[in-house]
Amino acid sequence: MSDEKTAKRRVTLRDVAQAAGVSLKTASNVINGSGRMTDETRAKVESVIKDLDYRVNVAARNLNRDHTGFITLAVPSLIPPYLAELANRTIDAARQRDYSVYVTTYAEGSAKGARDLLKNFNSTVSDGMILSMSEVEDISPEDLKVDFPLVIVGARTTWGVADHVTPDDVAAAATAAGYLYDRGSSRLAVVGARGDYDAAALLQAVEGNAQLRLRGVIEETRRRGLELDPQLIGNTGQDWTIGAGARVIQRLIDSGVPFDGVIALNDQLAIGALTALRTAGYEVPAQVQVIGFDNNEEAPYLQIPLTTMDSRLDWTAPTAVNRILGRIDGSITKPELLTTESQVIARASTR
Repeated sequence: MSDEKTAKRRVTLRDVAQAAGVSLKTASNVINGSGRMTDETRAKVESVIKDLDYRVNVAARNLNRDHTGFITLAVPSLIPPYLAELANRTIDAARQRDYSVYVTTYAEGSAKGARDLLKNFNSTVSDGMILSMSEVEDISPEDLKVDFPLVIVGARTTWGVADHVTPDDVAAAATAAGYLYDRGSSRLAVVGARGDYDAAALLQAVEGNAQLRLRGVIEETRRRGLELDPQLIGNTGQDWTIGAGARVIQRLIDSGVPFDGVIALNDQLAIGALTALRTAGYEVPAQVQVIGFDNNEEAPYLQIPLTTMDSRLDWTAPTAVNRILGRIDGSITKPELLTTESQVIARASTR
């Protein structure tokens, strides 16, 4: 029985040092690729490591280095394609910097939401947090004044308290609207509003995907001497799914109010809009053009491939990772707003 226990016992660095006939420090230097020693000594230790099947104790090594080697990515859900892709790209970007990522979700707008997550962050298992903040979270500047590295991604404001990494939603939406206007549309429907349409309030918006994107559409429309028809603003509340997009477009069709372009505030809504339009016999893009946001994986492979605004997750994820690691190592100390422009990914749903 004792032999079995011995066989199963984890091989330690001390075991390696003893077997190789070197000091513990020398064995450690071989593991870390540092220190001065003869090639013969290094080769001998490496041979013992292989023979004993020694595995580095990552937790202990990171503890000695005063960091864990992990960062946390917190998102409200992994169901929306955008957030799932954000998680995958963040993991990839961190891996390139020799970091691992804990991905966690939180209950939006509840007592166990983002505020609770920030309050109870455990710095013994993670060096910092990248937080994708839900639009329904009741967060104040005080909540973001934390004692650990924090980077916010997405369309919520951080009041200059924490680092904020986000594409420019206002500019992206203006580009989307301009793209449809330039290709012959003159009466745009918008799918994905969170509440009742109030142009004056939306023009003052400083946060929220829906609010900022609607602001961009309004601004571009007015730059062209036009006005959006409030009857063509489709309110989906917090539901940005394919079904919501289809239902809103069907309501607009049933209302009889004419439209010749659809700006869906994400690609799921746009897919639903395309389905409802084709079911009702509309020709896309000849009669109605459709553009979405986020360039989801499905967008190029639909029966009518979807024109969409690039999500810029290829920029957001690595930028957030670089920012949080800069916070962790102390090379970044002041919070900043980091933004980038998006571009149209043109496909067959527009002219």
